[in-house]
Amino acid sequence: MRVLITGSAGFIGSTLALRLLDRGDEVIGVDCLDPYYDVTLKEARLARTTGHPAYTDVRARIEDRQAMQETFARYKPHRVVNLAAQAGVRYSIENPAAYVDSNLVGFGNILEGCRHNDVEHLVYASSSSVYGSNTNMPFSVHDNVDHPVSLYAASKKANELMAHTYSHLYQIPTTGLRFFTVYGPWGRPDMALFLFTKKILAGESIPVFNYGKHRRDFTYIDDIVEGVIRVLDKPAQPNPDWDSGNPDTATSKAPYRLYNIGNNSPVELMHYIETLEKCLGIEAKKELLPLQPGDVPDTYADVEDLVADMGYKPATSVEDGVANFVAWYRDYYKV
Repeated sequence: MRVLITGSAGFIGSTLALRLLDRGDEVIGVDCLDPYYDVTLKEARLARTTGHPAYTDVRARIEDRQAMQETFARYKPHRVVNLAAQAGVRYSIENPAAYVDSNLVGFGNILEGCRHNDVEHLVYASSSSVYGSNTNMPFSVHDNVDHPVSLYAASKKANELMAHTYSHLYQIPTTGLRFFTVYGPWGRPDMALFLFTKKILAGESIPVFNYGKHRRDFTYIDDIVEGVIRVLDKPAQPNPDWDSGNPDTATSKAPYRLYNIGNNSPVELMHYIETLEKCLGIEAKKELLPLQPGDVPDTYADVEDLVADMGYKPATSVEDGVANFVAWYRDYYKV
């Protein structure tokens, strides 16, 4: 297949590109190397793929309509994975315009590219943050998610609605994936594991929000990518049993699907930190703080639909995943 991946210099995008290249697919990678975090890390991720003969590097922003039109028209991808987005819950409070530009305008350009170029399947990143104020655990894709608590979450919910519209109007198979706290080698520097590791090794105190009591369904990068590939290979189909009188939010009469990809095993933040301390061989200095605005106390993924439809369930333990991250971090930063 010829697969267009947006966010190809990102944490998930670069790892996905490697996997697809390894199995013989052609990859068109789109990224703008946004300076939201360390660009040299993005360049290092890209260096793993750019030398491959089946990889094409496109430097563009997805909110650039003309650039996206030209990219789709030139390369005619069979399938698309949209991972480009302005990430981060807290940054959306400081800089909302970045989320409107990338996550809404940019996603609209991707949908238009799929519409006008006969794309067989669009897979796109949603987020566990869409569950917002929900307290019914585990979070199910069949639950109502109309109460986001950050603009980032609202933009991801909007993506799901926009995708459904295109599936309904133009019969484009679309699948949204709600990722749950992705971590692992080559991860994002603004995420907790990266920040904690850097500060602990520097002898600095780490901020522990919600006094370490909140729980996250930490999901290892390789498990996320395996889930993305399985979904990519199985274009969304209409649900013939969909009932407008009792509408299911995760399916439709259109070729539209939503899935959670999470470890289905929430871990308390303090245990996550203790695991990191063991891997580093250093006890962290902790600054205990209240929950941050826009954050949620707990996340917990119901992955029954992923198991039923794709025959797959993430399974990497936090102990193994954190150990792999620490080994990568020490090697990459020579510490």
